[in-house]
Amino acid sequence: MHPRTSDVLVVGGGIIGLVTAWRAAQRGLRTAVVDPEPGGGAAQVAAGMLAAVTELHYGEETLLGLNLESARRYPDFVAELREAAGGVDVAYRACGTLAVALDADDRAHLRELHALQHRSGLESEWLTGRECRRLEPMLAPGVRGGLRVDGDHQVDPRRLATALLAACERAGVVVHRAWAERLLVVRDRAAGVLLKDGTELAAGQVVLAAGSLSGRLGGVPDEVLPPVRPVKGQVLRLSVPRAYAPFLSRTVRAVVRGSHVYLVPRENGELVVGATSEELGWDTTVTAGGVYELLRDAHELVPGITELPLTETRAGLRPASPDNAPLLGPTALPGLHLATGHYRNGVLLTPVTGDVMATVLTTGQLPEEAQAFAPARFPSPAPSPSLSPVGVS
Repeated sequence: MHPRTSDVLVVGGGIIGLVTAWRAAQRGLRTAVVDPEPGGGAAQVAAGMLAAVTELHYGEETLLGLNLESARRYPDFVAELREAAGGVDVAYRACGTLAVALDADDRAHLRELHALQHRSGLESEWLTGRECRRLEPMLAPGVRGGLRVDGDHQVDPRRLATALLAACERAGVVVHRAWAERLLVVRDRAAGVLLKDGTELAAGQVVLAAGSLSGRLGGVPDEVLPPVRPVKGQVLRLSVPRAYAPFLSRTVRAVVRGSHVYLVPRENGELVVGATSEELGWDTTVTAGGVYELLRDAHELVPGITELPLTETRAGLRPASPDNAPLLGPTALPGLHLATGHYRNGVLLTPVTGDVMATVLTTGQLPEEAQAFAPARFPSPAPSPSLSPVGVS
């Protein structure tokens, strides 16, 4: 029996794998995705902030350029995706973000961030505490100041994953709902994958887009194994009853006692509160401590939140690279490409990642905007201690 063949095989059916597959299929490539639960992964937990400006961190100025370029593409991307997915709405909102400070130390930190944003050519406006509360009346009286960033928007990652899966299927992408066990290498070239049930899937090119699991696929040579690790994040979802609406009109975020907290309001009345950041390996347990800390910090920011119904608690794994930036493009093994390591920017970077990977798969060249994110920027990692099956990002 001959193995089933495609031009491109994407390992991982999260939003990064799906956007890669969709764009590849649009370029005329016979494309397949392997994932036991396509549309799942980190997108089911993520809040969906498109926060190129307020997510700026010291030392990540190179990543800023890619984030801004992807944010610029989002409106057209959403419009195209909606049509390609048969009308699925991803709840894109150009509502802006307000980052606030609750004490003098937080205010000084926010002032430094404001200065960094301006040095980087970004648009943000400093507001007094009173001006912040005028914008968002539910904020605590103790808010000392804040940054208004109208260019940081939001999208619903769950709807985004649903739309991308629909767009892939309508574009002819073959979806294998199974675990990928091992990369197949023939004559020093990636040639497909072996599924857990023993099925071989042959491909001209393989894209490893399995999120935090990308470094655990069997058969990948050590010298091209992506240095991606899982970072746990716990997230809460609450419901805003009609009597409390509108609770917040935009995303609100702050640093409370050194911990980052954000509140993302959806038009459907959902309020997402996150997120912890925990280096605990593959643990995805929702803990009482994590829930308590998120609610405590959110309550200091918006006291009325304790009156809202708590509807969901979840924990997921962000795929982090050593420099917190993605790995995009060809590896040293011919035929094997990476689209992983997006860490906290996976949703934001979805449009540009799809475009970059489509160019790589059709021309073999990494576009200029992605040159700084080539996998070759990292030295060869140590051999992986575990070669577990993989298939979901």
